[in-house]
Amino acid sequence: MAATVQSATKPRGVTPVQKPRRVGPATKPRGVAAARKPRRVVEGEKAQRIVEAMRSSVARRGTAGSTFDHVAREAGVSRGLLHYYFGTKEQLLLEAVRRDCELRMELLERQLAGARTAESFIGLMARNLQETVREDPDFVTLMFELFTLSRRNREIAVEYAELMRRTREQVAGMLASAQREGVVKLHAEPDAVAEILFALGDGFALRMLTEPERDFEATVQAGIACARALLAD
Repeated sequence: MAATVQSATKPRGVTPVQKPRRVGPATKPRGVAAARKPRRVVEGEKAQRIVEAMRSSVARRGTAGSTFDHVAREAGVSRGLLHYYFGTKEQLLLEAVRRDCELRMELLERQLAGARTAESFIGLMARNLQETVREDPDFVTLMFELFTLSRRNREIAVEYAELMRRTREQVAGMLASAQREGVVKLHAEPDAVAEILFALGDGFALRMLTEPERDFEATVQAGIACARALLAD
């Protein structure tokens, strides 16, 4: 009936002005940019304790076993504070991994800044990987936990993809800078080389954690030869 009334009272000869279509849940643009939420930066000593407690808990219990009760108790804070800062344990895990990645990228950049030859550059990257697996296996575990979670959680998948993109671009920037300075000679675009190096590193880390007693020296040397084919004359 409302439609009939509107039709009867509409002035003749006047083209009706169309109202802008409201974008609802069914018509929102799809993709990473649409789904990604602005990051809420959480700082402070309590927030750091929470992140460290989550990091430790996931390494021991996995994501499913790391309840807010466990993490709050180990961090020495209230359960409500975890919800206030991070919302969900999935977002807390993401924040723990994100902070780790940022620190490791800063360390890697400082290390590579001192390289003056391709061999030195490659050797530093290989050493960084080996030290990470040997001295901080929890970080590697967290990365794989987050990847597994991203396969089942759309929101985390978007955030995880953004994290991977950002770290890839950071390493690509380091590679491009090293090429401009004559330290390396890339045999593919910096972004592609960075992707291959990450793929090598992820594979090595997984296998090293699976067989911690095995001597991987020959495997590492084979990996260095692969990197040399991409980074040196």
